[in-house]
Amino acid sequence: MKSITVKASATSANLGAGFDVLGLALDSPSDIIEVEKAGETSIVVHGLGAGDIPVDPEKNTAGLVALAMDRKVRITIHSGIRPGSGLGSSAAPAAGAAVAINELFSLGYSKEELVWIAAKGEVAAAGIMHADNVAPCITGGLAIVCDGHVEHVEMPPMSVVAILPEIVVNTREARAILPQQVPVREMVENVGKASMLLAGVMKKDPAIVGRSLADTFNERYRSPLISGYASVRDAAMGAGAYGVAISGSGPTMIALCPGDRAAGIADAMRRSFSAAGVGSGSFITGIGKGVQVTRREQS
Repeated sequence: MKSITVKASATSANLGAGFDVLGLALDSPSDIIEVEKAGETSIVVHGLGAGDIPVDPEKNTAGLVALAMDRKVRITIHSGIRPGSGLGSSAAPAAGAAVAINELFSLGYSKEELVWIAAKGEVAAAGIMHADNVAPCITGGLAIVCDGHVEHVEMPPMSVVAILPEIVVNTREARAILPQQVPVREMVENVGKASMLLAGVMKKDPAIVGRSLADTFNERYRSPLISGYASVRDAAMGAGAYGVAISGSGPTMIALCPGDRAAGIADAMRRSFSAAGVGSGSFITGIGKGVQVTRREQS
């Protein structure tokens, strides 16, 4: 095989109580990543944020993956995920490159092994390895990352409304704002919320999933970074959402909801941000299926 093209979609990490543990694959938006065999590793970026994404392989998430897999390739990233949005924009190229290189060179890695390879790429964006975005990007559905292991479970049917306010939240700053220690009471509350969320997933009950997203560790400390957060959350719930969470470190907020209420919820959230003096955009999507191979070109 000469080259391969994959689609790697956006993801939403944390899901409220699942800080650094849970990640949800979204069906869209996505990056299209072309990987072809080459004499040396290089990166080309087109699309959203192209001018700000490093093309040095040692500073690019997909490039670090290629270096970790010890394969020389030319990687072309067609970016469809807005950088700095909290939707896994750095994870998608890393996950896509890992899957593509594995297929292109017939390396035989399992999906779980590819998650940890892709996590090495995240060092370029976050300064540390973390897998809560690359895991769902590769596996699809809901991914649980804990103690070096990855588990995948299917979500109950639902739509996802994502609203992107015109606010900048730096990932490293959003991490720095979190306390290094929390009271036992907060720890118990968060464990309870995460457990109930997974109970809702296993019972295929979106209402249980939704109500588990509120009043969590991530929301408590990071919501002040998003102007109008509380009113936007309340607007979504009033319009029929199952629950609302900050996507990753923000500023994107997601509402899990019935499909027939998604458009109304998106409108309510946009109007609420507008009332708070914040511009925003939104999109409606579903649960993603993981990195998909879209084209193979034989030698």
